[in-house]
Amino acid sequence: MALTTRDVLELHKRWCIADGHADSLMWNRDLCERSADGHVDFPRLREVGMKLQCFTVVTRGFPFIGGFEAFAAWRGWPREARANEWTRAVWQVDRLAEFCRRSDGQVRITTSGAALEENLAQGRLSAVIGIEGAHAIEGRVERVAELYQRGVRFMGLTHLSNNEAGGSSFPLMGNRPLSPLGQAVLEEMVRVGMSVDVAHASERTLEDILAHPTARVFSSHTGVRGAGGGWRNLSDEALRRIADRGGVVGIILAPVYLGGDAIDDVVRHIEHALNVMGEAGVGIGSDYDGMVAMPKGIRDVTDLPKLTEVLLRRHPEALVERILGDNFRRYFRETLGE
Repeated sequence: MALTTRDVLELHKRWCIADGHADSLMWNRDLCERSADGHVDFPRLREVGMKLQCFTVVTRGFPFIGGFEAFAAWRGWPREARANEWTRAVWQVDRLAEFCRRSDGQVRITTSGAALEENLAQGRLSAVIGIEGAHAIEGRVERVAELYQRGVRFMGLTHLSNNEAGGSSFPLMGNRPLSPLGQAVLEEMVRVGMSVDVAHASERTLEDILAHPTARVFSSHTGVRGAGGGWRNLSDEALRRIADRGGVVGIILAPVYLGGDAIDDVVRHIEHALNVMGEAGVGIGSDYDGMVAMPKGIRDVTDLPKLTEVLLRRHPEALVERILGDNFRRYFRETLGE
């Protein structure tokens, strides 16, 4: 018997639906209010049964000078928030904290595995904070600990361009390794207990990160090279090494990295990652609100059940539950901290 959308939403209510990446904070929308703009806000997340949403903080973002400053001004950021990369990061983290305070207890910034499980038991949405690019700390390694104290639980060392820490996977960036500063930042992240997001790392920077014996590594949003698609997709070797360390790879929904614009293209990448990593290593990392298109039929997060329906036609319910969130639940339960 074919599943209806209502059937899938009932499953979503029971499951720990989780998403590894949303850039919603940079758009300066009120996440407590349902909007027709963008992909994500608290009401839409709760409507679709999301239990864990990673919110990422963008402070540079664009591979050309001045691009993010102009974007932030266009979106109405306060002047003091736009001043530099550190103020941009802190403003977005504080903004999310304010949204959570105004959510009537429905959403909490989540900083420990125990809090994640408590939120699940109480029906709250867990918001996990990540940073896109160590340029946000402006060369001051001690700020890693300050970000951790503010609730940040993962960071990518690079984003859409090379920075002081290392190399980006963006085209024509030269495949740089981690710099000495990047190595120091990585060591400090490991010391404080912050996970390393390799979504935008160049191959040499990724190799340097994976060479660290104890870093907790995952990818918040990516395609996989073996299934085709874009320039930044992870190789099978990288997928295996991330899986061997207990990491999870969030499969992106953006067609530019999938080699097609249908939901079936998302599924193709998911299935390739499953074949390489096993059932415990694959999740969803949408890149909602990330200035990328979504597949046909997915306008925003409330259309996620369409992907679930396709997966359920091809795979057992228990496996789909792992892909849609249990794998990220396990990863963050283990890595968020005490």
